[in-house]
Amino acid sequence: MDKTDREILRILVADGRRSYRDIGEAVHLSANAVAERIRRLVKDGTVRAIRAVVDPAALGVTVEAQIDVKLRPTTSAEAFEAAIRDLPQVTSATLMTGSFDYALRVACVDRNELVDVTETIRNKAGALETYSRVILREVRLGGWYGA
Repeated sequence: MDKTDREILRILVADGRRSYRDIGEAVHLSANAVAERIRRLVKDGTVRAIRAVVDPAALGVTVEAQIDVKLRPTTSAEAFEAAIRDLPQVTSATLMTGSFDYALRVACVDRNELVDVTETIRNKAGALETYSRVILREVRLGGWYGA
């Protein structure tokens, strides 16, 4: 990967909808050359996906939270992950080191739904303990790993 590939990645992370022509102008390449580089970056796994970032409020989601989860000693990571896959409110799950095993990101219509999701995680997914924090504001900084 060279300097031009890195600049193309920076542009895609900031705005995945930019045209090949616009990206080409920014990196001094033709649209075809940019398209070929992006195809190569996708094929080799450097670019995993280009996604839309949706405003949760537009979907009626008013509460976002992080729920830290400590698993019961008898619950495996695989079993926990399988159980939370059935919860559409869980937008991401990160296996962690430290006091808790997982950090979950959840998006709920309201506080009552957050309570329901937390109870489901405790009662059906194998959580021993949960610690929840409501997200008040998030500043997306981009970086190499996306927005």
